[in-house]
Amino acid sequence: MATVVGVVYLVVGLLGFTVTVGVAFVATDNEALLLGAFQVNPLQNILHLVVGALMIAVGFGQARTARRINSVAGALLLLLGLVGLYVVGTESNLLALNGADNALHFGTAVVLLAAGLGAEKQFSGSA
Repeated sequence: MATVVGVVYLVVGLLGFTVTVGVAFVATDNEALLLGAFQVNPLQNILHLVVGALMIAVGFGQARTARRINSVAGALLLLLGLVGLYVVGTESNLLALNGADNALHFGTAVVLLAAGLGAEKQFSGSA
């Protein structure tokens, strides 16, 4: 799961730069929409690339480490989704989050937490 999510985040990070061309490299809201729904800015694109690369690297490592990272990444995305609910439309919105971004972060959090925590239970239950 870490590898799949990593690839998606890498692609999203790269595609994000196609819609932020000409956008000042500042961490604020802007009108750049990826796929017509997800607001992005250059800082968010870089974060997507970093997270994607880390998730791919972890995905090719040991299963136990991948499960832990899935759980940690899921928890962080859940936190980002919660923070996003409060910062949308404010000057504190450094990552240019919008409702679609928040929904995606919540969805990804659920998938990663299920993969990390569910796999842990399955792993320990089979022993």
